[in-house]
Amino acid sequence: MSILSGKNILLGITAGIAAYKTASLVRLFIKAGAQVKVVMTPNSKDFITPLTLSTLSKNPVFSSFTNEEDDNAMWNNHVELGLWADLFVIAPATANTMSKMSNGNSDNLLLATYLSAKCPVYFAPAMDLDMYKHESTKVSFETLQSFGNVMIPATSGELASGLVGEGRMAEPEDIVTFIENDILDKLPLKGKKVLITAGPTYEAIDPVRFIGNHSSGKMGFEIAKASANLGAEVILITGPTHQNVTHSLINIIAVTSAEEMYQHVHNYFDNVDVAILSAAVADFKPKEVALQKIKKKSDTLNIELERTKDILASLGASKKHQFLVGFALETNNELENAKQKLKKKNLNLIVLNSLQDKGAGFKGDTNKVTFIDNKNTVTEFQLKSKAEVAEDLLNEIVKQIHA
Repeated sequence: MSILSGKNILLGITAGIAAYKTASLVRLFIKAGAQVKVVMTPNSKDFITPLTLSTLSKNPVFSSFTNEEDDNAMWNNHVELGLWADLFVIAPATANTMSKMSNGNSDNLLLATYLSAKCPVYFAPAMDLDMYKHESTKVSFETLQSFGNVMIPATSGELASGLVGEGRMAEPEDIVTFIENDILDKLPLKGKKVLITAGPTYEAIDPVRFIGNHSSGKMGFEIAKASANLGAEVILITGPTHQNVTHSLINIIAVTSAEEMYQHVHNYFDNVDVAILSAAVADFKPKEVALQKIKKKSDTLNIELERTKDILASLGASKKHQFLVGFALETNNELENAKQKLKKKNLNLIVLNSLQDKGAGFKGDTNKVTFIDNKNTVTEFQLKSKAEVAEDLLNEIVKQIHA
């Protein structure tokens, strides 16, 4: 999954021959999982049709403040468009449009939207060689970047005039890659490795039966997605679950038992920066596992259990530089039990959730948690989706590791 997945991308198209490439650019953004809307300068429609772009983006294309052919047309709200966007990409960006952007000119819908945008703005210059080299164009480049806009450099090649040199708009694939890399480079967990455990463990009784629990793995998978979306390289070690995620920064390792999870966690722990153990690991396992299915020979069956290895405690005892997070699911005396677990297992942070809270716990899409850190700071949250809980947790971790 691309870092652009779920992003709202507003594509601004100006009147240059390179506008024909924007059909491919729209398709690539959508393939990356983004939502795309297009705003065009009036003259850009001479190079590519709104029909093509609206068909590809599955959204209306905007090019004027109102539909001039409809006396009852609604005003196209440039402020609303600017606020909708997570990213504003202007490609191609002609010398004319960049000059207007530099000077605050807003004589069309695209420029008015640019001046209203609160999101990061990328611009991909496209023009002929002499225009690209002109001093006024260089001033536009410098001015726009001084405003915080990000320039996607033009490349060299054959230009529309027949000249060969700089001014050719970057290819659509390169524009997408540039934006992805630029976002990743600015993310707070870029270069960090995060180890996450998720789901239940199944402890075999015989070849067909096991001891397990009701954990769905949803919380751990949401934490993995939130970590990757902040730029982290994620190792997700998960017990049996129906959850799935596809992301270029997430490496999934499937295990079944507590012993398998223990071994894999310790294989990776020394080389990670953060470890978040959200899995519901079985506390006990059968001491002996039957090699054949146990037959019903009587009305009762006694199974001797033994403790599984405490993964979280073992990491707390061996940690050096790692930021270690555990989870506590409690049913009574919740806060005190969580504080004791935090201290006993040498954690940096513990996430408490109670089965007494409606909407919290296993299987559901929501959770109600309390964070407790090793300075005994307690932060309570209201009931939220597990995706929101994951974002809150990662924000807290980022705050603490960068403190």
